[in-house]
Amino acid sequence: MQIAIVLYPGFTALDLIGPYEVLRALPDTEVRFVWHQTGPVAADSGVLVVGATHTFAETPAPDVVLVPGGFSTMEHGRDEELLAWIRAADRTSTWTTSVCTGSLLLGAAGVLDGLRATTHWACVPLLRAFGAVPVGDERIVHEGRVVTAAGVSAGLDMALWLAGEIGGEGRARAIQLSIEYDPQPPFDSGHLSKASAATKAAATALLARDMAATGQLTAPARLLWSRAVERARRGRRRPSSRSE
Repeated sequence: MQIAIVLYPGFTALDLIGPYEVLRALPDTEVRFVWHQTGPVAADSGVLVVGATHTFAETPAPDVVLVPGGFSTMEHGRDEELLAWIRAADRTSTWTTSVCTGSLLLGAAGVLDGLRATTHWACVPLLRAFGAVPVGDERIVHEGRVVTAAGVSAGLDMALWLAGEIGGEGRARAIQLSIEYDPQPPFDSGHLSKASAATKAAATALLARDMAATGQLTAPARLLWSRAVERARRGRRRPSSRSE
């Protein structure tokens, strides 16, 4: 089984590393980190670097596609080569998955049209612009073979669920124990429904700071504008009539 994890500049580390640690433990599995070219790719922190092992051209038909999120997701949502690869890979994949804002890339590629999907809580409303049905109260949303996870840490839960579907519940439980995934957080503010107004404000400020630091504050508007223009152009097209 071949698993292709998209590795783009500005990815969020846990979105990628968490699922990788789970899925690499499945039997007869080859994990590829794919991008336009091989070589080092920096995370959104600008400090952590992970190597892309294969190009899109070298990985045309993986069994599993996984797209992580990151502060640069919106920027890459206008990368036509990336979106074309996602569309093509989705046509033959057994599973097409995302973590956090990676679902916006699936949406930009047309994979989520008409499907329920989730993403990071700060971006849930944006899913509608890509034809998806936004879901903000589920950690994992699976619609057939398309699976989307909520923000960042939800990628671990999604990967364990997927491991159970692929390798069986017994194997998934063994993987969970091997990485000692037994979350017992000291605070209970990991979802909007549990967080205080002050915590929500502080979290929003942190996200805005990171977006500004990575130069991505205007990227959402640019992507949504491109999407709106594309829809308008499609709406204006009419079948041409032929005169006798």
